[in-house]
Amino acid sequence: MSGLRQVLLVDDDAAVREALAQTLDLADLDVTTAGSFVAAKDHIQRDFPGIILSDIRMPGRDGFHLLSFARDVDEDLPVVLLTGEGDIPMAVSAMEKGAFDFLEKPCAPTELVEVLGRALAARQATLDMRAEREQAQSGDPAARMIFGTSTLVENVRERVRRLAKTAAAVLVTGSPGSGVSKVAEVIHLCSDQARGPFEKRAAAGLDRRDLRHALSAAAGGSLFLDEVRNLPADTQIALIEALEETGQARVMAGSTVELDETMLNGDLYYRLQAASVRIPSLAERPEDIPVLFRRYVDQASEQAGLCVPQVTPEHLAVLMAQDWPGNARSLMSAAMRFVLGMPEDVSEAAELGLAEQMARVERSLLIAALGRQNGHASDAARALKLPRKTFYDKLAKYGIRPEDFRR
Repeated sequence: MSGLRQVLLVDDDAAVREALAQTLDLADLDVTTAGSFVAAKDHIQRDFPGIILSDIRMPGRDGFHLLSFARDVDEDLPVVLLTGEGDIPMAVSAMEKGAFDFLEKPCAPTELVEVLGRALAARQATLDMRAEREQAQSGDPAARMIFGTSTLVENVRERVRRLAKTAAAVLVTGSPGSGVSKVAEVIHLCSDQARGPFEKRAAAGLDRRDLRHALSAAAGGSLFLDEVRNLPADTQIALIEALEETGQARVMAGSTVELDETMLNGDLYYRLQAASVRIPSLAERPEDIPVLFRRYVDQASEQAGLCVPQVTPEHLAVLMAQDWPGNARSLMSAAMRFVLGMPEDVSEAAELGLAEQMARVERSLLIAALGRQNGHASDAARALKLPRKTFYDKLAKYGIRPEDFRR
């Protein structure tokens, strides 16, 4: 299980409470226990980074009161209720009042963990969307236009802001569909030249005269050269000369492949490489997929003039289990198909069942963490906040070898 792990467990029976806590601990969940509503209420806050598991029948303030209190604090905070055999009609009533789900005691550990996993996934999606909304409402172009809540994306935003404060030429790289030109535009919008033009040109076939005209059109702003490795050799020399002059447009270059000195004039390569930013692929940051997909579904619904369809945690789990070689571009396409009622690839994957979908998500997160930490398993375990033994057990389970990710 990945993402949020915190569970507030509320039950007045100490023996039951301890047994449930052990079950959740074995499932790698972080458990906070409380024996009553009074003991639990101070933990229940808006943006609580977890979920609540509560018994219904408790002395004094019962599970229904706790549910009502939690929904008043945060209506999107999932509450799962535990019910005895005779309380099922009451539990159904609680579902109508906003409970996420209910479980009949005694419940099998696998069923309990599965339900809590869905609740945690739903909570993660809610908190991610709130963070995105807060960023979008800020006056920061990097927050408004570069989407995601992962550490990798936040690092991109910070680097974009730093580069925007300089006048240096910038190289933006990223795999196809990752938004190379968009990130270049964000650098422009964060800079002192934001009021000036942002001109984009394909590097292929651009001669000296074309370059001169493009620089003139971008005067006072920025010129972005797409796929700079395709810039003719003679024009590369002209670009080097232009970079040495002052008062010209700021130059930014983009590439969907990792460049080296054999692909460009050496002088030009090192000038661009000095101030560069790399956009991580979706495969490296699967935790951003739910946020991006929900945003693209909203956009696609508006474009199509349709109501926004519900995106379930199960659907998001399927999306996270995929590699998305086309990155944001292919995820946008999937969102449009979803809005139009044609999610062929997702519906096929959904037939795998929730357990296998979640396993694929977990495997992708393990791989992404190893990739970010250059194959160092201890660092990857620390980044995922997993005990080392648990992390190695999961690697063995999925046949993942850390050495395969060392560069």
